Amino acid sequence: MKHLIGLILITIFLTSCSIFEAPRMTQTSVAMSETAYYFSATPSTTSTSTASSTPSPTSTLTATATITRTPTTTYTPTITLTPTVILTPTFVFPDVKVHTQAHCRYGPSSAYLHAADLYPGDTGTVRGRYVNSAWLHIKFDKLNYWCWVSPSVMDVSCDLNTVRYITPNLQSVGSNMYGPPQNVRASRNGDQVTISWDQMSMTEDDDRGYFIEAWVCQNGAYLWWTVSFPNQYTTSYTVTDGEGCANPSSGEIYTVEKHGYSLPVRILWP
Repeated sequence: MKHLIGLILITIFLTSCSIFEAPRMTQTSVAMSETAYYFSATPSTTSTSTASSTPSPTSTLTATATITRTPTTTYTPTITLTPTVILTPTFVFPDVKVHTQAHCRYGPSSAYLHAADLYPGDTGTVRGRYVNSAWLHIKFDKLNYWCWVSPSVMDVSCDLNTVRYITPNLQSVGSNMYGPPQNVRASRNGDQVTISWDQMSMTEDDDRGYFIEAWVCQNGAYLWWTVSFPNQYTTSYTVTDGEGCANPSSGEIYTVEKHGYSLPVRILWP
């Protein structure tokens, strides 16, 4: 009986060992292989599975630098303009030299007020000329002002056609304290026109009379006419003025004293 019990216990022991170890083998097989695995119920059969692990290719991320190109700045050259120098020719005023003693006057005829005395050897330059006469406006070296001279008393160095025309300004000569002539009138008798005015009382030292500038028609020619009077006591003047000119005759009269001319008075031409 004891032997029977012992045999049963041994059998149970062996049986329990066999049942216990089978799962251990199966667990090992599962752990070793991910692609092929199976279970064996027979304890005597030992199956060894060798797990073949093929490593998956590892993706290596290579950082590629993205190069952002900075646009190259193209500089536009600044153009510096070089000024063109234009040379302006310098005008050379004609030289003059007096060869005959004469008067230099404040206007382009002998009727104008005396400005200076000229003597042979006096030199200067021509600064202007007058359209209605041949007289020249001269800056003499010995004077600090300009005056008018007849070209007949001077030698001129070059062509006068290059010299500009100018008009005399009698109000720039000086001052006149007496004022213009009064009660100026004119009458006609045929081709004779008589101009009259009242006497202007002046001191003997200042008295230079009167001055008339007129345009008259004589023998069909339209003439620029100038006349002066030596003192205040001459109060009328008669001039020939006929027909046949396209432009009307006219005139002005001034009082003259040694310092200059008065304002002009217009003559109402008959």
